[in-house]
Amino acid sequence: MPSLLLFNKPYGVLSQFTDTEGRETLARYIDRPGVYPAGRLDRDSEGLLLLTDDGQVQHQVAHPLHKLPKVYWVQVEGSPDQAVLGALRQGVRLNDGPTRPAKAKVISEPPLWSRNPPVRFRQSVPTTWLELTISEGRNRQVRRMTAAVGHPTLRLVRVRIGTWNIESLQPGEYRVEPLHLPKTPRRPQQRSRKR
Repeated sequence: MPSLLLFNKPYGVLSQFTDTEGRETLARYIDRPGVYPAGRLDRDSEGLLLLTDDGQVQHQVAHPLHKLPKVYWVQVEGSPDQAVLGALRQGVRLNDGPTRPAKAKVISEPPLWSRNPPVRFRQSVPTTWLELTISEGRNRQVRRMTAAVGHPTLRLVRVRIGTWNIESLQPGEYRVEPLHLPKTPRRPQQRSRKR
């Protein structure tokens, strides 16, 4: 039976097990052989990373076809107004094309662990926490979306993928969960016509 690991990736850790430049990797935290990340999380982002030892599961979790919603808590510079939230909800035009519509709302500062190193603040610029839900996985997508609407990301934490979340996991911890994947959408079959 396939294994699924839910890992709370700390800031500064690569989403891979080896690195030729000596940077911190998953090998420091995960000692289960044969598991690999299903998707990625940037080195400067934190939070939920799924790992599995089953290639089909890895594909189903990571592939955009399945559109698993990914929920992020995002600390941004400034105070986004309703127009900014509306732009995120409609989809933002990036250099590789428009994004799908996102769910976006302002939230209170979430009860997170302290980050090492801490986020750099500017006294004259307020910060705001957003909850963003997207169903794509483009490179650095959330950071590019917030920058495109004028509110650069300061801290980014992924808290949920589909039904999996980082609840009760501290940075560097993981847990193994039962695997309940959504069914793959089937393409309608075409009936062959007899002539």
